[in-house]
Amino acid sequence: MKGAQAWRPGSMGDLQILPGSRHRPPLKRPIWIIFFVSLVSLFLVCAYIYPPQGSAACYVFSSRGCKVLTNWLPPSPTRESSDEEIASQVVIRDILNIPTVISEKSKIAFMFLTPSSLPFEKLWDMFFRGHEGKFSVYVHASKEKTVHVSRYFLNRETRSREVVWGKFSMVDAERRLLARALEDPDNQHFVLLSDSCVPLHSFDYVYDYLMHANMSFVDCFLDPGPHGNGRYSDHMLPEVEKKDFRKGAQWFSMKRQHALIVMADSLYYSRFRDYCKPGFDGKNCIADEHYLPTFFSMIDPGGIANWSVTHVDWSERKWHPKSYKAQDVTEALLQNITSIDMSIHVTSEAKSVELVQPCLWNGIKRPCYLFARKFYPETVDKLMTLLNF
Repeated sequence: MKGAQAWRPGSMGDLQILPGSRHRPPLKRPIWIIFFVSLVSLFLVCAYIYPPQGSAACYVFSSRGCKVLTNWLPPSPTRESSDEEIASQVVIRDILNIPTVISEKSKIAFMFLTPSSLPFEKLWDMFFRGHEGKFSVYVHASKEKTVHVSRYFLNRETRSREVVWGKFSMVDAERRLLARALEDPDNQHFVLLSDSCVPLHSFDYVYDYLMHANMSFVDCFLDPGPHGNGRYSDHMLPEVEKKDFRKGAQWFSMKRQHALIVMADSLYYSRFRDYCKPGFDGKNCIADEHYLPTFFSMIDPGGIANWSVTHVDWSERKWHPKSYKAQDVTEALLQNITSIDMSIHVTSEAKSVELVQPCLWNGIKRPCYLFARKFYPETVDKLMTLLNF
């Protein structure tokens, strides 16, 4: 029997040495990551609760603007429609589903909104001559009794009331003209014109352009600036939200179905009548620039062209557009206006933005304008010579 071996100092062959505990420095938390994530989260929450009021703010995080930010945010909860809204939607839907029927008897209603006599009656007489049965004329003279030089304008006045620029009386005058024109079932298209408007093309060209268009020509665009969405009042809630507020020139040309829904509307009409007027809420809301653009943008956005067939020159960037005197009226001017095929809107922000879109007629790019304003009365003879319909 083998004896047990004695342990001797220095003999380490059979000894297993366990590793000692290593010294580890305390973990450093990634403070900068936590801070960055918190900052981004705070930004998104604030953007959701307080959305950017100007388009410039949207470009801080993306060159593509507000759309990118909107796509990141959760959708707003759907609001339940009121009884009044539901009734309005049903009526509008049924009217829009009425088929358009164009026949040999179909007419265009030319509706003139004027303070007194029309200075271009001679020119319009030349435009209408030989096309009897294809048009109707209606005149709303708000200040003085009109004196006519053309047989087409005799006894064509509607019931008229005072119209003040910038006030809701302008919208009421437009509706008064529409109501009178809708009495004739043969009127299938409705054109609003001012006393300073002139035709740019022959009657046949205008008739074919309007009667065979698959949309109405209502000017409409989003202006985030002080003279656009800056005029909006929260009193229009809940039916009209700020994101739906639009701007555009009042000089429309619309199909019969659209004329009917304008007359049928009381809901949105009342909101603009009560809360879109100069001085209300300390703002300068001009109803004739906002009511119809907002209304159509909300109820039938695909049914309007978003531009007007009436040309006006705002290039001087003043409160009123450029006016043309006799020396301004040349063949080159008329050719320039009638060749324009792009619609341009300019926002009222401090750093204004030009919104450019092609004038598409039934999907085809065509010249935009059939009429133009503002021409002084002294230009009538020169215009008759140059246009010579």
